[in-house]
Amino acid sequence: MTNMNGFKHGVNLGGWLSQCNHTKERYDNFIKEKDLEIIKSWGLDHVRVPVDYNLVETDKGEYKEDGFQYIQNAIDWCKKNGLNMILDLHKTAGYSFDVGEKEAGFFDNAALQERFYKLWEQFATRYSKYEDMLCFELLNEVTDQAYSDRWNAIVRSCIERIRKIAPTVRILVGGYWNNSVDSVKDLDLPYDEYIVYNFHCYEPIIFTHQGAGWLPKMNRNFRISVNAPYSEVAVSTDTNIGDVNKRYLEFNQSESLSPAYFEKLMDNMLAVAKERNVTLYCGEYGVIDHADAKDALKWYQMLTSILDKYDIGRAAWSYKEMNFGISDSWMDSVRDELLKVL
Repeated sequence: MTNMNGFKHGVNLGGWLSQCNHTKERYDNFIKEKDLEIIKSWGLDHVRVPVDYNLVETDKGEYKEDGFQYIQNAIDWCKKNGLNMILDLHKTAGYSFDVGEKEAGFFDNAALQERFYKLWEQFATRYSKYEDMLCFELLNEVTDQAYSDRWNAIVRSCIERIRKIAPTVRILVGGYWNNSVDSVKDLDLPYDEYIVYNFHCYEPIIFTHQGAGWLPKMNRNFRISVNAPYSEVAVSTDTNIGDVNKRYLEFNQSESLSPAYFEKLMDNMLAVAKERNVTLYCGEYGVIDHADAKDALKWYQMLTSILDKYDIGRAAWSYKEMNFGISDSWMDSVRDELLKVL
């Protein structure tokens, strides 16, 4: 298993060029160069920059030069501050992990797939010259397991087209169930030595997403401690979420969350990565701002202790707002300690 040198400790710039109202005011003001200076002062080495196709494409698929310029700005600011960067296509025409964005048809529509390939050819043509500090992430969080085979085929076609332009840029690929650790085994063998398997970790969801307004069954007033016994985690998950990963059922139900939980969660993924000699990277992890800040810190410490054990790079979600903001006031009391483990 190789590693992601230069991409070990990072943070997402969520909500800037993605998951936003896509206005010039948003692009110009949500993230500025000073934010990259702050991130560098935190001791981090990279940022993950989610972008939606809306930034750089019209509804008809025509390219928007002003949108590409914002990506260039991000690259320039990173280079100026000694940071590396992951360019993450968070939404493509016809697909978003968020059903509320009403994108549909990508996995069954050759024209939408061709549009996706051409966009990545644009990114490769414009930005692969920065491959010493830039990685490409093909698409954020495929949802349905039923997409797995089609997604693998799309990934291969996309990589083949990128490779004609950028033979050695690192490319991140994640699986279904929103980049679940359990989907990694069903990703195709890496196309070449520059492929990275990407996963996200918000487990257990009932803690990291407590009170989340976008989960259909979630009681908006629900709260739970990181020290709650697994038995409470189980009941609360059934009530507020439903069918999710339930690895906590494999532990003594009177015990509470510990690093052992995260190691157990990742055991199969780690074995797959070792067998295939492929790098792992955690593109998102974090705790919603409804949680107690000290509880959130403990969760971060437990998860990152396992990421450190296996030398897995990562980017926390998220730098600012988006319900998970590390720079927001709710984290003031624990931020100094948190920055030691990000």
